Amino acid sequence: MPRIVRDADVAWEGNLARGHGAMTAATSGAFIGLSYSLPTRIGDAEGKTSPEELLAAAHGGCFTMSLAGELTGAGTPPGRLDVHCRITMDEVEGRGHLIVHSALEVHASVPELSEDAFAAAVEAAHSGCSFSTLLRDAGVSIDIQTTLES
Repeated sequence: MPRIVRDADVAWEGNLARGHGAMTAATSGAFIGLSYSLPTRIGDAEGKTSPEELLAAAHGGCFTMSLAGELTGAGTPPGRLDVHCRITMDEVEGRGHLIVHSALEVHASVPELSEDAFAAAVEAAHSGCSFSTLLRDAGVSIDIQTTLES
């Protein structure tokens, strides 16, 4: 795989408690001006995003692509993969608020695939997902729940 570089632009106005910011995908333009603020980060989202939500999307997206690649490489391409990722940030004594957990819920439709072959593909996908590696190396626990429909 070639070296990949992507950019995002982030702006913030005001203090932490009352300020607000916006995030833009500088490389692709896929999203422009995604709003975020402290109140919507720690409370009701009110239609705004957060760094943790973007991390959940990134981890879920990376894992899903990795699993599709593993299944395709094994000659059993998926019909459909649906993955839900939940990132948890919590206070860690003496260290402040940290990302502590990522939970992946995987629902896969893969014709004629055994549970054992699916489990092996999930493990290989987890090992090959760069966001799983990043989170594991940072001490984040990762749980993966799977459902296979043939």
